[in-house]
Amino acid sequence: MHGGAAGGDPRSGPPKRFPVAAVDDILKDVLGSCLREQRYEPGWCRDMAKDMAEVIKARVKDLMIPRYKIVVVTHIGQLNEQSMQIASRCLWDPVSDTFSSYVFKNTSLFALANVYAVYFE
Repeated sequence: MHGGAAGGDPRSGPPKRFPVAAVDDILKDVLGSCLREQRYEPGWCRDMAKDMAEVIKARVKDLMIPRYKIVVVTHIGQLNEQSMQIASRCLWDPVSDTFSSYVFKNTSLFALANVYAVYFE
């Protein structure tokens, strides 16, 4: 049998894959519960974006996935007949590093949360 780590590749990658589906559920839960009935208000949204990032990071860390560095980025903006593009770039290993992303909208605002999971050998 050929391929995989059987050839003696010293980089075996993470022993446990990062649980993207579980993190997706955390993002949906946190953004939905924090923002469902909220109206856009700049000061409140600035504070809530920070608070949500902290809650998301704590809940992802509670999953206890070893050797992953977790980075959480959140955005909240006003829905007002306009469009916005948000981009990010990272240097990482596509074999072991990954991310989860979720967009929430209500009648007044939108929110985006990204969780980046970077594996440390």
